Order: sequence, then C-alpha cells, then structure tokens
Amino acid sequence: MSIIITLTNQKGGVGKTTTSSSLITGLSLNGYKVLGVDLDPQGNLGFCLGVDVENTTTIYEVFKGQATIEETINKTEFGDIIPSNILLSGAELEFNRAGREFLLKEYLEPLKQKYDFIVIDTPPALNILTVNAYVASDFLIVPMIPEILSLLGVTQLRETVETVKRFYNEKLEVMGLLLTKFNGRTNLAKEVCEMAEQIAEQLDTKVFESKIRNGVAVAEAPAHGESVLLYAPKSKPTLDYVNFVEEVLRRIKHHIKMMKARS
Repeated sequence: MSIIITLTNQKGGVGKTTTSSSLITGLSLNGYKVLGVDLDPQGNLGFCLGVDVENTTTIYEVFKGQATIEETINKTEFGDIIPSNILLSGAELEFNRAGREFLLKEYLEPLKQKYDFIVIDTPPALNILTVNAYVASDFLIVPMIPEILSLLGVTQLRETVETVKRFYNEKLEVMGLLLTKFNGRTNLAKEVCEMAEQIAEQLDTKVFESKIRNGVAVAEAPAHGESVLLYAPKSKPTLDYVNFVEEVLRRIKHHIKMMKARS
C-alpha cells in the first residue's frame, strides 16, 4: 500500500517542484517504486523529469473522464510520472460536482498497490487541486524559503489543513517544514529558523534538520530533464536533498512505529 506525500505551499518560488522531483528520484534510488503526480497546471514536474508534457495524456483528461489513470503514467528510469498541463487551471470552475474533493483519491486508489510511494506536487494556491491532494495524502511536506513573507504563507496553511482533517481526511499529518534556498551565514536565516520552529509547533510538526542550500545546478537541471540529484550528484543541493530523503524515511518509520504502539 502506497504512502502518499504532498509537497505544498501556496507561495510560489519556494522549491516545491525541485523538492518533489528530488524526493521522487531519491526514493527511487533507495530501491522504492515511486509515482509522481503533477497537480500544478504549469506542468513543471513532468518537464523537470524529462516528460514531453505537450504530447501526452495528463491528469486533466482523467478528471474529465476522457482517459484512465493508467493511460497517463509516463515511465522514467527513476520513477513514474503523471503529468499536468495548463488546462488544469480551470479546475475550480470545471470540477464542481458534489464530492469533488475526493476526485484524486478515487483515481489513485487502483494504483496504491503498485507503488511504495506516491509524491504529489501542488500549485502555489490553496484551491480545489490542493484540497484534492490533501484529501488523498498521508503526509504533507511544506518547503519554504528563509524569508518572513514565506513564513506568513505557511501560517495560512494551518486553517486548510485543519479543515481537511476535520471533514475529509482525519489521518493527514504535516511531516515537516523544509527550508530551501538556505544560507545559514545570514542573520535573517537564523531568525527565520527560530520563527519556523514556532510555526511548525502550531502545525504539530517539526522543521527538517536538513536544509537545502542554493546552487546553480538547481536552475540548470530542469533543462536537461533530470532531477538535480542526477544532474549534479556532487553539488551542495544534491547532498542536502540526499540527507532530506533519508530524513523523510526515518520520520515515516517512526510514525509507523508510533501508530503500531497505539493500536
């Protein structure tokens, strides 16, 4: 049965897609069978991992009933990908039937036996696509940059998470906040780390020990259709993402252990 992880933050430019592609690749390199799902109408996750997003069936066609979920899966060497495209930007108006919050959960159900992990990349918004991801997920990971405005954006997530847990998915957990584009030598970064810890506490979670440093390889990798882990395996961001993937696995194992102890 798959463990489903969503990368989320309604603020753009915080590294959601880079983190999603790195998590997919990193888990695959650890021997797990992984599926990536792009719910961002910009379609960047598929592009970053080498999928021809302009000439393939996407999650939009699945939601419209024009294709099966299996028909959208693109095989790559390190993880399978369900891509997205700009047509998904009309989801808020197009998909307005009762129970629309459960669309993604229903379509992913037949795939949960085939993958160890499903990683969902979401748009920079708290809309019906994001809610669909939350309803389908076991865990949320919140990438954020060490800036005050980024922190304010994270605080707005709490209400959405609490609503989803109350009405749609009581098992949803925030696994942690991940600081990206990090430069620990600045005073601002140190101040933000302290504030991030306070916000994480409000979300009943923790800040990841791993901090993702910036590097030119992060910007270059998408043009080569690769995750930064493969494009620049010795770069600082890659080393940080390797540590992050290991930390994700540790947190999941700890969570499973705690759940078994309670039952």
